Amino acid sequence: MGAIQGKDSEAVLKEIAEMLEGGLETQTEPFPETAVDFARVLDELRALEPDDLKGRLVIGGFTDKPYGPDEMRCQECIYFLVHRKWCDLPELAVPVEPEWWCRLWKI
Repeated sequence: MGAIQGKDSEAVLKEIAEMLEGGLETQTEPFPETAVDFARVLDELRALEPDDLKGRLVIGGFTDKPYGPDEMRCQECIYFLVHRKWCDLPELAVPVEPEWWCRLWKI
């Protein structure tokens, strides 16, 4: 995951925003309801190359807007680092906007 962390965070954030705005299709479903399901998604992420940003977005199920009937978003996720605008889940480790969401969202 370090390859993405070593890049300029603002540049990566812009790259992610452009991919999502451009209509990148991501795997928002199924949402991992159990620890086993969550671990399966993490295993998929661990299998990616360290610099596979697009793969992280697709498998993570990222959206550039709140998701679901409860309008969940990164800002309320336990992995969101507010002052860095960063997802601190080691398998993702990417910059994110507070209004975005991914299927590894946890409260």
